Amino acid sequence: MSADPLHRATNTQRSTTSPPAGGLGASAVEVRRSSRRRRTVSAYREGDRTVVLIPARMSEAEEKRWVGVMLDKLAAQESKRVLGDTELSDRAERLSDQYLDGKARPASVRWVTNQNTRWGSCTPAEGSIRLSHRLQGMPEYVVDYVLIHELAHLLVPGHGPRFWRLLEAYPRTERARGYLEGVVAADRLPHLPTARGD
Repeated sequence: MSADPLHRATNTQRSTTSPPAGGLGASAVEVRRSSRRRRTVSAYREGDRTVVLIPARMSEAEEKRWVGVMLDKLAAQESKRVLGDTELSDRAERLSDQYLDGKARPASVRWVTNQNTRWGSCTPAEGSIRLSHRLQGMPEYVVDYVLIHELAHLLVPGHGPRFWRLLEAYPRTERARGYLEGVVAADRLPHLPTARGD
Protein backbone atom coordinates (compact mmCIF):
# COMPACT_ATOMS: atom_id res chain seq x y z
CA MET A 1 0.00 0.00 0.00
CA SER A 2 2.92 2.39 0.59
CA ALA A 3 3.76 2.33 -3.14
CA ASP A 4 0.34 3.82 -3.91
CA PRO A 5 0.70 7.64 -4.11
CA LEU A 6 -2.84 8.04 -2.75
CA HIS A 7 -1.85 6.34 0.50
CA ARG A 8 1.42 8.01 1.50
CA ALA A 9 2.60 7.33 5.03
CA THR A 10 2.67 11.08 5.76
CA ASN A 11 -1.12 11.21 5.42
CA THR A 12 -1.77 8.37 7.84
CA GLN A 13 -1.71 8.21 11.63
CA ARG A 14 -1.72 4.79 13.27
CA SER A 15 -2.80 3.54 16.66
CA THR A 16 -3.15 -0.01 17.93
CA THR A 17 -5.76 -1.03 20.45
CA SER A 18 -7.16 -4.25 21.82
CA PRO A 19 -10.43 -5.41 20.33
CA PRO A 20 -13.58 -4.52 22.22
CA ALA A 21 -14.84 -6.97 24.82
CA GLY A 22 -16.21 -9.97 22.99
CA GLY A 23 -14.51 -8.79 19.81
CA LEU A 24 -14.35 -11.42 17.13
CA GLY A 25 -11.42 -12.38 15.00
CA ALA A 26 -8.06 -10.70 15.39
CA SER A 27 -6.15 -10.24 18.65
CA ALA A 28 -5.47 -6.54 17.98
CA VAL A 29 -6.98 -3.68 16.06
CA GLU A 30 -4.88 -1.12 14.23
CA VAL A 31 -6.70 2.11 13.43
CA ARG A 32 -5.26 4.11 10.55
CA ARG A 33 -6.43 7.71 10.24
CA SER A 34 -6.06 9.37 6.87
CA SER A 35 -6.47 13.05 5.96
CA ARG A 36 -7.37 11.95 2.42
CA ARG A 37 -10.28 9.84 3.67
CA ARG A 38 -13.37 12.05 4.08
CA ARG A 39 -16.35 9.86 5.02
CA THR A 40 -15.74 6.20 4.36
CA VAL A 41 -14.62 3.61 6.87
CA SER A 42 -13.23 0.26 5.81
CA ALA A 43 -11.51 -2.70 7.47
CA TYR A 44 -9.60 -5.83 6.58
CA ARG A 45 -7.63 -8.59 8.25
CA GLU A 46 -3.85 -8.38 8.11
CA GLY A 47 -2.21 -11.40 9.69
CA ASP A 48 -3.37 -11.66 13.31
CA ARG A 49 -4.82 -8.15 13.48
CA THR A 50 -7.62 -6.10 11.99
CA VAL A 51 -6.84 -2.82 10.24
CA VAL A 52 -9.58 -0.18 10.32
CA LEU A 53 -9.22 2.82 8.00
CA ILE A 54 -11.01 5.99 9.14
CA PRO A 55 -11.01 9.73 8.31
CA ALA A 56 -8.46 11.77 10.33
CA ARG A 57 -11.18 14.13 11.62
CA MET A 58 -13.19 11.40 13.32
CA SER A 59 -13.61 11.79 17.10
CA GLU A 60 -12.45 9.12 19.55
CA ALA A 61 -16.07 8.19 20.31
CA GLU A 62 -16.82 7.79 16.58
CA GLU A 63 -13.62 5.77 16.16
CA LYS A 64 -14.62 3.42 18.97
CA ARG A 65 -18.11 2.98 17.51
CA TRP A 66 -16.83 2.37 13.99
CA VAL A 67 -14.20 -0.13 15.14
CA GLY A 68 -17.01 -2.16 16.74
CA VAL A 69 -19.19 -1.88 13.64
CA MET A 70 -16.37 -2.98 11.34
CA LEU A 71 -15.35 -5.90 13.57
CA ASP A 72 -18.96 -7.11 13.55
CA LYS A 73 -19.17 -6.66 9.77
CA LEU A 74 -15.95 -8.64 9.16
CA ALA A 75 -17.10 -11.40 11.51
CA ALA A 76 -20.44 -11.65 9.66
CA GLN A 77 -18.65 -11.88 6.31
CA GLU A 78 -16.29 -14.55 7.63
CA SER A 79 -19.18 -16.59 9.05
CA LYS A 80 -20.68 -16.77 5.55
CA ARG A 81 -17.60 -18.36 4.09
CA VAL A 82 -18.40 -21.30 1.91
CA LEU A 83 -17.56 -24.81 3.01
CA GLY A 84 -14.74 -26.29 0.98
CA ASP A 85 -14.99 -29.76 -0.56
CA THR A 86 -13.20 -31.32 2.43
CA GLU A 87 -15.64 -29.75 4.92
CA LEU A 88 -18.54 -30.75 2.68
CA SER A 89 -17.31 -34.35 2.67
CA ASP A 90 -16.90 -34.33 6.47
CA ARG A 91 -20.41 -32.94 6.82
CA ALA A 92 -21.84 -35.66 4.56
CA GLU A 93 -20.18 -38.30 6.73
CA ARG A 94 -21.67 -36.81 9.93
CA LEU A 95 -25.13 -36.59 8.35
CA SER A 96 -24.92 -40.20 7.19
CA ASP A 97 -24.00 -41.29 10.71
CA GLN A 98 -26.78 -39.23 12.26
CA TYR A 99 -29.67 -39.90 9.88
CA LEU A 100 -28.79 -42.95 7.77
CA ASP A 101 -27.08 -45.16 10.38
CA GLY A 102 -23.74 -44.52 8.64
CA LYS A 103 -24.79 -46.71 5.70
CA ALA A 104 -24.16 -44.08 2.98
CA ARG A 105 -20.43 -43.60 2.42
CA PRO A 106 -19.65 -41.44 -0.61
CA ALA A 107 -16.26 -41.70 -2.29
CA SER A 108 -16.36 -37.97 -3.06
CA VAL A 109 -18.49 -34.93 -2.26
CA ARG A 110 -17.83 -31.63 -4.01
CA TRP A 111 -19.26 -28.35 -5.23
CA VAL A 112 -19.81 -27.92 -8.97
CA THR A 113 -20.72 -24.91 -11.10
CA ASN A 114 -22.34 -26.77 -14.00
CA GLN A 115 -25.63 -27.68 -12.27
CA ASN A 116 -28.08 -24.88 -12.89
CA THR A 117 -31.29 -26.92 -13.00
CA ARG A 118 -30.57 -29.31 -10.10
CA TRP A 119 -29.50 -28.74 -6.52
CA GLY A 120 -27.42 -31.89 -6.39
CA SER A 121 -26.63 -35.12 -8.15
CA CYS A 122 -25.31 -38.53 -7.27
CA THR A 123 -23.63 -41.31 -9.24
CA PRO A 124 -24.12 -44.42 -7.05
CA ALA A 125 -21.77 -46.60 -9.14
CA GLU A 126 -18.91 -44.16 -8.43
CA GLY A 127 -20.10 -43.10 -5.00
CA SER A 128 -19.83 -39.45 -6.03
CA ILE A 129 -22.03 -36.59 -4.89
CA ARG A 130 -22.04 -33.14 -6.45
CA LEU A 131 -23.83 -30.07 -5.06
CA SER A 132 -24.69 -27.01 -7.10
CA HIS A 133 -22.76 -23.86 -6.22
CA ARG A 134 -26.18 -22.13 -6.10
CA LEU A 135 -26.65 -23.67 -2.63
CA GLN A 136 -23.70 -21.71 -1.27
CA GLY A 137 -24.96 -19.08 1.11
CA MET A 138 -28.29 -20.82 1.73
CA PRO A 139 -29.18 -21.86 5.31
CA GLU A 140 -27.26 -24.86 6.66
CA TYR A 141 -30.40 -26.97 7.05
CA VAL A 142 -31.07 -26.59 3.31
CA VAL A 143 -27.54 -27.70 2.35
CA ASP A 144 -27.86 -30.57 4.84
CA TYR A 145 -31.15 -31.64 3.26
CA VAL A 146 -29.63 -31.75 -0.24
CA LEU A 147 -26.65 -33.71 1.11
CA ILE A 148 -28.95 -36.23 2.84
CA HIS A 149 -31.06 -36.47 -0.32
CA GLU A 150 -27.98 -37.38 -2.37
CA LEU A 151 -26.63 -39.68 0.36
CA ALA A 152 -29.95 -41.54 0.30
CA HIS A 153 -29.47 -42.08 -3.44
CA LEU A 154 -26.32 -44.07 -2.63
CA LEU A 155 -28.68 -46.51 -0.90
CA VAL A 156 -31.80 -46.20 -3.09
CA PRO A 157 -31.34 -44.97 -6.69
CA GLY A 158 -34.90 -43.80 -7.47
CA HIS A 159 -37.50 -41.62 -5.76
CA GLY A 160 -39.84 -44.39 -4.64
CA PRO A 161 -41.44 -44.87 -1.21
CA ARG A 162 -38.30 -46.52 0.23
CA PHE A 163 -36.23 -43.46 -0.73
CA TRP A 164 -38.66 -41.00 0.90
CA ARG A 165 -38.81 -43.14 4.06
CA LEU A 166 -35.05 -42.62 4.43
CA LEU A 167 -35.51 -38.85 4.24
CA GLU A 168 -38.17 -38.91 6.97
CA ALA A 169 -35.31 -39.29 9.46
CA TYR A 170 -34.19 -35.72 8.75
CA PRO A 171 -36.60 -33.46 10.71
CA ARG A 172 -36.24 -30.43 8.42
CA THR A 173 -36.97 -32.19 5.13
CA GLU A 174 -40.28 -30.42 4.48
CA ARG A 175 -38.95 -27.03 5.54
CA ALA A 176 -35.88 -27.37 3.30
CA ARG A 177 -37.98 -28.52 0.34
CA GLY A 178 -40.27 -25.53 0.86
CA TYR A 179 -37.28 -23.18 0.93
CA LEU A 180 -35.90 -24.59 -2.33
CA GLU A 181 -39.33 -24.45 -3.97
CA GLY A 182 -39.54 -20.79 -2.93
CA VAL A 183 -36.16 -20.06 -4.51
CA VAL A 184 -37.27 -21.69 -7.76
CA ALA A 185 -40.57 -19.78 -7.72
CA ALA A 186 -38.80 -16.46 -7.04
CA ASP A 187 -36.48 -17.06 -10.00
CA ARG A 188 -39.54 -17.43 -12.25
CA LEU A 189 -41.10 -14.13 -11.20
CA PRO A 190 -40.70 -11.21 -13.60
CA HIS A 191 -37.90 -8.96 -12.42
CA LEU A 192 -39.14 -5.40 -12.31
CA PRO A 193 -36.65 -2.55 -12.45
CA THR A 194 -35.94 -1.15 -9.00
CA ALA A 195 -36.73 2.47 -8.21
CA ARG A 196 -33.65 4.63 -7.95
CA GLY A 197 -33.54 7.26 -5.26
CA ASP A 198 -30.82 9.45 -6.80
